[in-house]
Amino acid sequence: MSEAGIFVDATLQAEGDPYRAAAEKERLGSDLRFYGASVGAVRGTIRDAGRRHPGLTHDEITALSSELWAMPVFERRLAAVVLLQSHVRVLGNSDLTRIEGFLRTAGLRELADPLAVDVVLPLTKRLDGPGRARAEAVLDRWAGDGDPWLRRAALLATGRLEQDL
Repeated sequence: MSEAGIFVDATLQAEGDPYRAAAEKERLGSDLRFYGASVGAVRGTIRDAGRRHPGLTHDEITALSSELWAMPVFERRLAAVVLLQSHVRVLGNSDLTRIEGFLRTAGLRELADPLAVDVVLPLTKRLDGPGRARAEAVLDRWAGDGDPWLRRAALLATGRLEQDL
């Protein structure tokens, strides 16, 4: 595990509360583990990780997001989403493959929707020319995929589905 990954995981565990973890697990009805850290703590942890590790490159950001997502822990996966949200400007259409994997295993609107609305949508809007055409082709493929999370993400990222549904 990377130094940044160790920091994020340890901080999220330290911020966790067993009562909140149990309540969130029951509320969301998920098979994921929960540390019980608040959304604010997750956001703050990613902000602090950025201060500890300034100037992360595209490859370091995407590797860290994959590292965080790899364990089936809600707060780690949410931290991966927050990391991508805060660095969406460095992402490109080739990163949609990684995001597709995240969406296929998200299993929760609380993870899938922010990926679609706050990562995929601004990423594709920022692209032009061949990059945008490739991204739109990926979203078209997602829209016809058998995976409901990919279909939902495609609709959210193209503005064809309201997030509050």
